[in-house]
Amino acid sequence: MKGRTLLDARERLIVALDLPSVAEAETMVARLGDAARFYKIGYQLGFAGGLSLASRLIAGGKQVFLDFKLHDIGNTVQKGVESVARLGVTFLTVHAYPQTMKAAVEGKRGSTLRILAVTVLTSYDDSDLAAAGYGKSVGELAAARATQARDIGVDGLVCSAEEVTKLRTIAGPGMALVTPGIRPAGSAAGDQKRIMTPARAIAAGADYLVVGRPIVDAQDPKTAAEAIVAEIEQAAKK
Repeated sequence: MKGRTLLDARERLIVALDLPSVAEAETMVARLGDAARFYKIGYQLGFAGGLSLASRLIAGGKQVFLDFKLHDIGNTVQKGVESVARLGVTFLTVHAYPQTMKAAVEGKRGSTLRILAVTVLTSYDDSDLAAAGYGKSVGELAAARATQARDIGVDGLVCSAEEVTKLRTIAGPGMALVTPGIRPAGSAAGDQKRIMTPARAIAAGADYLVVGRPIVDAQDPKTAAEAIVAEIEQAAKK
């Protein structure tokens, strides 16, 4: 892993602000202070005024990941990504369907926005894919989508830590691998089915770890975040 330690450990932790209001999110950011530099805003907060918060976080020197998982006809995705690119956020997710990924890559052209393709949601397992009509296992579908994303020119992938090692061989060193479903030892899995500890995810080859409830629900969020950063730093040295 020594070849992939150029990222500061604190920048590799993305705190998911999965909170119902901007006020609560701002309180959490204040409580975390310098323990966190990168924040994810998803549907819940995004639809409650989170885009204005994103702009304020960026102005304050933080990085922002908009986890909106876009998927629509090509023109709609392209125009939406063009708007997001003007916000100055670092990452934006789209679902890993070829037409969607191509439109997103076109929409972010000329900007610093990086597109992440969501391979298979970490709340899904093989039985969920079968119920949705897919004839592939989670690993097979994630690999197929990773190959398409690489060939289209997407900047990175969102995948379970379980698939990181295999997808790194497909993506190569140039694509960012972002892993949700991270749970420190002893944490509840919640609705996630494919989870891993921070140290194991970094050792497997993940670049960024997305952590929500183990931090935002902690009695002392800053201490929880600092512990994960320390674990990332230690794992990256091995």
